[in-house]
Amino acid sequence: MKFIVSSTTLLKQLQSISGVIANNVTLPILSNFLFDIDTNEMSITASDLETTLTTKVPVKAEEKGKVAIPARILIDTLKELAEMPLSFLIDNQTFAVEISSGTGKFKLAGFNGNEYPETPTIENPNLMEVPSELLSVSINKTIFATGNDDLRPAMSGVFCQISKDNITFVATDAHKLVRYRRNGLNSPVESSFILPKKPLNFLKNIAQAVDETTKIKFDKQYIFFGFENFSLTCKLIDAKYPNYEAVIPKDNPNKLVIDRMSFLRTVRTAAIYSNKTTHQVRLKIAGSELNVSAEDYDFNNAASERLTCEYHGEDMEIGFNSRFLQEMLVNLDTEQVCLELSQPNRAGILVPVNNENTNEDVLMLVMPVMLNV
Repeated sequence: MKFIVSSTTLLKQLQSISGVIANNVTLPILSNFLFDIDTNEMSITASDLETTLTTKVPVKAEEKGKVAIPARILIDTLKELAEMPLSFLIDNQTFAVEISSGTGKFKLAGFNGNEYPETPTIENPNLMEVPSELLSVSINKTIFATGNDDLRPAMSGVFCQISKDNITFVATDAHKLVRYRRNGLNSPVESSFILPKKPLNFLKNIAQAVDETTKIKFDKQYIFFGFENFSLTCKLIDAKYPNYEAVIPKDNPNKLVIDRMSFLRTVRTAAIYSNKTTHQVRLKIAGSELNVSAEDYDFNNAASERLTCEYHGEDMEIGFNSRFLQEMLVNLDTEQVCLELSQPNRAGILVPVNNENTNEDVLMLVMPVMLNV
C-alpha cells in the first residue's frame, strides 16, 4: 500500500484525536492509530474501547487498505518536519511502514489494521440533529461541575435529558450543581442518558471549532456524534442519575443582584487569604452592601472588601467554597448575576440577569460551608 499526504495536515488531525489514547492501554494495539486508506481520503481512528474518535484526511493513494501505526513515534516525527508531502509505503505482508520526505526516510513497525477493535455498532438508534454551537455551549456550562468519585459513576458524567421542545444538561458533584436548558429544540425523540466526561472534552473542542449541524444517534449503550471531518462514538454511563430537581430549593426569598465581574474579582482576591483546606469565603449582606471576607487563622491572614449591590431580603451571613463560586461566575456570561438565598445552611442559587439568549435557562447551585465563629 502507498499513499501521499501533507505533513502538517496529518499532524494537525492526529493531534486532535491523540488524547483518546490511554497511557496504560488494555490492548497493545490501542497505542496505535488505525489508518483506513481509500483512494482520495483516509480515515484515522484512535480508541480506548470506551471512546472512539475518527477524523478524515485527504490523500493520494493507489489502493485501499488498513494499517495500525504507533501513535507516539509518528506524532513525534511529524512535529520535527516542515510542511511537505510525505509518502507512506506499507508492506502488505509485514505491515512495516516506510515514510519518505523530501530529505529523508523513516522506518517503523506497523500492525495489521484488521486486528484493531471495531467501532461499536448502535442497534436501532434514536436519531436527531442539533447545532454544534448548542453542544459546545452546553458542555462548557456543565462539565466543570461533574464529580470524580468512582463509587458514584453517574455523577462523573453529564446527564442529558431530551424532550420534544428542549434539551437539558445537568452536572453535579454533590457540592455544586449546574442545570443548563436550551428551549426551542423540536426534537423527534424523548430520552435521557449520562455522557462520560472524557469524550465530552473532545466533543466540546470539536463542536466549538465548527459551524454545522451535528448528527446524533444513540441506543441504551452507545452514542455517536457525526461532523463533516470527525465522528465520535462512546459508551454511555450505565447508572441511574440522582433526582437533581429535588435538591434545588424552590423558595428563595432573599435575592442579591450584583455585577458579575466585580463579584468574581472580589471573591478571587479574598480566596488568596482563605484557608487552603476549606477555601471558605464569607458573604455578609446588609441593605445595599455586600461584604466579602476570608481568613486563615493558621497564618494570620485576612481580607475584607465591600461591594455595592441590589438586595431584597433579610440581613444574612453565609459561607461558600471560593473555588466553586469562581467556577460558576466564570461560566456565566451576563453583566449581572442574581444570588438567591433562603437560609445560611441551605444552598444558594446563581442565575444570570437579563440573559440576551431567551432560549437559554441556566441555573447554578452551590452548597454552603459552615462559618468559622
